[in-house]
This record gives sequence, structure tokens and C-alpha cells, in this order.
Amino acid sequence: MESSNLHICTPQISSAIINRSYAFFHFTALIFLFYYRVSNLLLSKPFYPYLLILVAELVLSFIWLCTRAFLWRPVSRTVFPERLPENKELPAIDVFICTADPKTEPPVEVMNTVLSAMAMDYPPEKLAVYLSDDGGSSLTLKGMREAYMFARSWLPFCKRFGIKKRCPKVYFSSSEDDLLHSHDSVVYEEEKENIKRKYEQFKERVERAEENDESEDESNIGNNDHPPLVEVIHDKSSNDYQTEIPLLVYVSREKRPNLPHHFKAGALNVLLRVSGIITNSPYLLVLDCDMYCNDPTSARQAMCFHLDPKISSSLAFVQFPQKFYNISKSDIYDAQIRTLFVIMWPGVDGLQGPILSGTGFYIKRNALYDNLSFKIHYSNQHNIHDNRYSSGKLLQEAQFLAKSIYEQHTLWGQQIGFLYGSVVEDYFTGMILHCKGWTSVFCNPSIPAFLGSATTKLNDTLIQGTRWYSGLMEVTFSRFCPFIYGVSKMPLLQTLCYGCLALQPAYSFPLWCLATLPQLCLFNGIPTFPKVSSAWFMIFSFIFLASFLKHLEEVLSSGGTVQTWWNEQRIWMIKSVTAYTFGSLDAILKCVGLRKASFIPTTKVADEGRVSLYQKGKFNFQTSTRLLAPIVTLVILNMVSLMVGVARMFIAGDWSNMFGQVLLSLYIVVVNFPVIEGMLLRKDEGSVPFSTSLLSLVLCMTFLYLGSMTL
Repeated sequence: MESSNLHICTPQISSAIINRSYAFFHFTALIFLFYYRVSNLLLSKPFYPYLLILVAELVLSFIWLCTRAFLWRPVSRTVFPERLPENKELPAIDVFICTADPKTEPPVEVMNTVLSAMAMDYPPEKLAVYLSDDGGSSLTLKGMREAYMFARSWLPFCKRFGIKKRCPKVYFSSSEDDLLHSHDSVVYEEEKENIKRKYEQFKERVERAEENDESEDESNIGNNDHPPLVEVIHDKSSNDYQTEIPLLVYVSREKRPNLPHHFKAGALNVLLRVSGIITNSPYLLVLDCDMYCNDPTSARQAMCFHLDPKISSSLAFVQFPQKFYNISKSDIYDAQIRTLFVIMWPGVDGLQGPILSGTGFYIKRNALYDNLSFKIHYSNQHNIHDNRYSSGKLLQEAQFLAKSIYEQHTLWGQQIGFLYGSVVEDYFTGMILHCKGWTSVFCNPSIPAFLGSATTKLNDTLIQGTRWYSGLMEVTFSRFCPFIYGVSKMPLLQTLCYGCLALQPAYSFPLWCLATLPQLCLFNGIPTFPKVSSAWFMIFSFIFLASFLKHLEEVLSSGGTVQTWWNEQRIWMIKSVTAYTFGSLDAILKCVGLRKASFIPTTKVADEGRVSLYQKGKFNFQTSTRLLAPIVTLVILNMVSLMVGVARMFIAGDWSNMFGQVLLSLYIVVVNFPVIEGMLLRKDEGSVPFSTSLLSLVLCMTFLYLGSMTL
């Protein structure tokens, strides 16, 4: 290793060997399975349930095959920030933070994210923080002004004492001081008490504004109907430019009910244009409003890749994992998305690079301009530092760029900026960048660079998932389907990675088939799997157990537990019959023009009662009947089929033919025991509503009756 290297990339050879060996044996077993299915297809009665099971197994196997691409060449990376050039030679960075609604995203929490970004360990004159307020709320604007005033004390305090936790809320709630180096304890404690008092005053002023009935001014008409506003936040009482504080800019783009605004992608593109005439930094950091900077050195870590001459010319972005501060020990909803950031992203990092993941990434501005001349249109034409804060013309131009009609008849969202066409703008934009030849890297340091707020309610998990999976299916149904558009523009394995994610919602079809049809046949005494005494039964058993054990190996090797593995099995099944299903249906309705795209942000307001259930590892089933009824119906169906099947095995002695179906129903019932508990044993606020249980029972009986009539 050369001493001048800014980072090193290390292939995970042992993991690759395990993954490839497993893939070989599993694929071989699948060949035998489909030989058995096809050779018995015309002999099987009833024909259609057997055919649907075969199609379900084909879909499941194809998605499994695509997933192998993520595990083919996993790598890990190490950075050396101490080898970076001096501060004066570092490139400038613009930080983009997006918020939409002060009711679901409290201004105090948003301002903590803003302050943590302003306090990053980076030259302040080369750092600018832009907040996009899609709600056009005066509360958020007032919060920005208060945050700036507090930052004048907070940033020098962090720098003087080498504070590591630079999100004020986290720092003051921590029981231990986390300092980069030692200081006079008396002086430090005095300064700490002083800055804590200022923080409490800052919080009080922001919260008081929220409680004030007149906090919303007359110009703030509503979330989807307000004019553009761009304001450079500064202390009007001071004539001295604060070089020790990064530039802070509030941006509220114009929104009108009759004009498309393209959700988060539209907000980011407005920030891209506005920042282009104010600071025009070559690199951008994109953060969600609840994703605060946990490690102040993340910018320097990212620059270890962006400034590496070996990869910088083709490198589009550096992706950090999404990690969360409110994850419970059991994490029953898989809120940490462990598989994605612990298994998949290190794997695709060994190919062309990880997929853009919505937040926590440092992206090159020029990569978003599609090599068009626009990228130099505003270069060096304006400089907010030279104009001080007096350039009214500059702010007028910025507000013009934030108007809702600005993008009409332009290439914005099509070739320039973050791309439209799907609510998962991150996935779509990242795929197009990779198709154009750009690369990306995954940086996963031991200290999380960013920490956010995870969903702690089943309702939020399913609504958020439905939105994501609808967006993925939108891409699948479009001309940009990875298997069509990407196959000639990306390496095959990279294409399979994108295709795998695009097909995630398709898990709903095989799961619905395999969780209902074998059970219906079991209820009627019809076998769908080979006899236990048959050698073919070993093939099915091997595939089932091998998949289980491989998942368990991935969980344990990444620091998880058996309980984590079991919880992930359960939530995958719940999502498959709810979020995956409704996401797919939503995308289909959009494609045929029967539904418009929508975006509902999940709430960041903590509900103590529901958070308590999550921390205890208990499901909170307080969600809509539409979302809850599918999984409850499936559980009841499998319970009924299991009881009938076991009874038939003992009474008729038909255990050999039905054993596979009994095991499948038993697995579904056992893994979903919390649903049974919520229906029959729990009486708290998180239990399954009786009306939902009753409706699900009726649906189950109807399915069994009608299904039995058609067999």
C-alpha cells in the first residue's frame, strides 16, 4: 500500500467463496426442482393450482438468482482522512436538507440536523447548508433564524473543545462527554452549562412559535399553494461577515395545486439551481431532515474518494449507510434495513458501486448535469461572500429559479438533476448515472456518519414500504426497466442488482400463491409436494433449509442474532402480502392512469405509548384494516388448514402425501405467532381489532369455500 493512498479497497474473499458455493448448490437443486415440476405438470390434478405454484416458484427463483449478483464480489473500504490536502485546498460542499411538514417533522428536530451539518469538521468558508421547506412554513423559517443565532455560540464551542457529537440534542442528552482531546475541566464545565442554557432558550423560542396561534403568517397559504421564498440567514444586527459560520440558506419553492412538483426530486432540483448561483460548490451532501451528522468527519471521509486521482474522474457519489438512533434490541419491523446496508451494498460496491439511497450521500454536482453546458452556466457569475448579503438581484434570481413554472419545457428531471418518473428518485437517478458510466462507492465507517429516526410503528413501516415499492414497480413498468434499458449500458451483474430491487414488490405474487394454494389443497386432501419417501422431497427440503441457513449465516456474520433472523423472516412475509402487494397495485393503477402519484411523509413525532410497545418487541397492529386484513387472513387460513391437515394425517394415515404442506403451514403459523397473539391473547391498544379479525375470518372461509368448489 502506498503511503499516499487516500483509501484502500479490500475484497472479502471468504464471504465471496461462501456465497458462490451456496449459489452453485442452490441453483443445481433448482434445476432438479423444475425438472420435477415440469415433468409432472400435465399429470397433476387439479391443473391450475399446480401451474400457479410452478409459476410462483419460477418468479421466486428468478428474484433469488438476481440477488446473487449482490453477493458475488463483496468488498470493504478503509479511508485515510489525515492524508487529505490542507484545508485551503479542499473543495467546497453544499449540504441539502429537505423537510415538508412541521407537524410531522418538528422544527426543533429539523434544526438539530441543520446545526449538526453546520458544525461538521470542515472549513466553514467552504461549507453551505441549504434547507428546502416544501411546506412553506413560517415556523421552519423562524427556526432557521433561531438556529443561526444559536450556531454563533455552538460552533465555536464545538471547535474549541473538540466535541464529537455535534448535534446539540444528542450532545446534551448524552451522559458522557465525548471530546477529541482533554481540556481544563472547570473551564469546560462552565462553558458547557452556558451553551446548554442557550440551547434551552433556543428550543423554547422555537417551540413557543409552534404553540402560537399566529405563528403562520398570511402569505403561508398551505402546503401545496405558496409562493417561492429564498432567504440567506444572517444576523442583521451585525455588519461583520461571520467567516466562522457556514452559509445558511432557507429555500421554499413555489407550489401550486394545478402544477406538478415532483416531490423530493423536485425539491432537490430547486436546491441544485438556487445553490448554483449562490455558492455553486462542486460537491453536494443530501440529508433527510431527521438524519443528523453523527460523525463530524464524514465530509473528509467522502473526500478520500472524491479526491483520489485513481477513481475521481468517474466517481459520481459516495454513499454512507442509513443508520438509526432509535432502533430497539429486537427491531421487530426491520427498521434498520439490515440486509440492504450490511449485505447488499458492500456486495454491489465490488461491482460498479452501490445504489443511490435517498440520504447520506456526497454527490458530484457535475454528475447531475449530464455533461451539458448548463453545468457552467452559473459558474463564477455570483458569489454570496463577495456580495455580502445585499444582493437583492441575486435573491430575486434565486426565487425565480424556485418558481413552479421554471422547469416547463426544460430538461430538468429528464436529463438534468434528480430524475422524475418515480417517487424513488434516488434509485432511478442512481441507475441512470451508472448507465452513463459513472461509478459509486460505499463508505461504512465504524462510527456511523449519520443517524436518523426509524419508523417504530407497523402502520408507518407499511405505508413507507408501499410508497417505495410502488416507485420501484413504476421503474419496472417503464422504458427504464433495468432488464431492458440497463442491460446494454451496465455490466450484467450491476444490471441484475438494479433488477433485483425493481422486482422486490414481485415477491407478493409467489408468497400469495405459496401461502394459499398448498393450504387450500391441504384442506381438500390434495398433495402439491412429493411424498416424504420420495427422493424428490429431499430437493424441496434442501432448497427450503439452505435458504434459511444462508439467511441465518448472513445475519450472524453481520453481528445479528437468531432473534434478528426470525424477525426478518416475519416482517418479510408481512411486507410481501401488504406493502409489496399494494405497492404493485398502486404502480399498475398509475400506469393505466387511474391513480395519481402521491407522497405522504412518515411522522417524526414520537408517540411514547407506541414507542414503548416497539422497545418491548411487541407489534402495534393499530393500522388500517386494508393493510392489516391480508396478513391476518393468511394466518387464519394457515391455522385452519394446519388443523385439518394434521387431523387428516392422524385419522386417514395420509401423512406421507401431506407432510410438506403441513410443514409449510406450520412454518407460516409459527413465524407469525405475534399476529395470533394480537388476535387472541392481547387486550392492549396494540392488539388486532376485533373487526379486522372477524373480516379476515369471513375472507378465509369464503376463499376455502369458493376454492374447494373449483378444485
